[in-house]
Amino acid sequence: MKISIMIEGQNGLNWTNWKNIVDIVENDGFYGLYLSDHFTNANPPDKDSLELWTSLTYLATTTKRIRFGSLVSPISFRNPVFTARMAAAVDDLSTGRLKLGLGSGWQEREHQNYGFELLGIKERFLRFEEGLFIISQLLRSNDPITINGKFYQLKDAILLPRPNRKEGPEILIGGNGEKYSFPLIVKYAKEWNAIFLTPEKFKEKTTLLDQLLVAKSKMPGEIRRSLMTNLTYGQNQERLKKKLNGRDPKDMTQRGIIVGSSGQVTERLHEYQQTGLDEIMLQWIDLEDMDSLIHFSETVLPKFHNA
Repeated sequence: MKISIMIEGQNGLNWTNWKNIVDIVENDGFYGLYLSDHFTNANPPDKDSLELWTSLTYLATTTKRIRFGSLVSPISFRNPVFTARMAAAVDDLSTGRLKLGLGSGWQEREHQNYGFELLGIKERFLRFEEGLFIISQLLRSNDPITINGKFYQLKDAILLPRPNRKEGPEILIGGNGEKYSFPLIVKYAKEWNAIFLTPEKFKEKTTLLDQLLVAKSKMPGEIRRSLMTNLTYGQNQERLKKKLNGRDPKDMTQRGIIVGSSGQVTERLHEYQQTGLDEIMLQWIDLEDMDSLIHFSETVLPKFHNA
């Protein structure tokens, strides 16, 4: 199981701490670095927020090793043509290290504040599927495409230059929903990214996805499995207590959060490893605490094969 870091770009991220995080993840043994795509938080206060694609372009040109990507980019923010063009360009810049994580959108506050239409659940996923179709066709087809959809219309559209990777960056779809997300994962994605699940719940969900794949005459191994969850990490029990700030570690663990110092976290990660996860993206909230991130890389990462 590969271990990566995930950053919430709307949670106070600026160029100074983004550059620090990129350097640590690149040089200290993590497999990858992923960034959310939000304008602001679901609840006040508003904080610094770096734009996703600008941030990933910087990362693509200043790193050589790590995988990286959007986790995830809502289709509601940009015309899918722009997403396909930017993703292909950033993937080429990085010599094929981008994962294109896509989602339907969910956070009401930022959509209202910045004038984006979120739509109801059913229509939101209809729009998401149209966007997925456009992005996948532009990345994979050498011929112009014409689409007359409910939300998007294209006539003889083609992506040039063609991506260096044969079909462009691989599409990752995030979400735990069996009704809406899973069918789209089976149809369009190379990777499913689960969100905040315990190892037991992840095993249940991954079995359901396997069954759906088989029903569609596909092999379960065709889609990689990853998971994003929060890491609340303390270099020792005193620091951990301060980070918990009164929260109950048992309750957090039951909600799929990984909590503890190095020994506790290592044990929990091994439990996730036993589920067959290909990669775990650990959400690192404290953007000023790089000492603990380095400590994690020195004490926990060596216990896992993270190539």
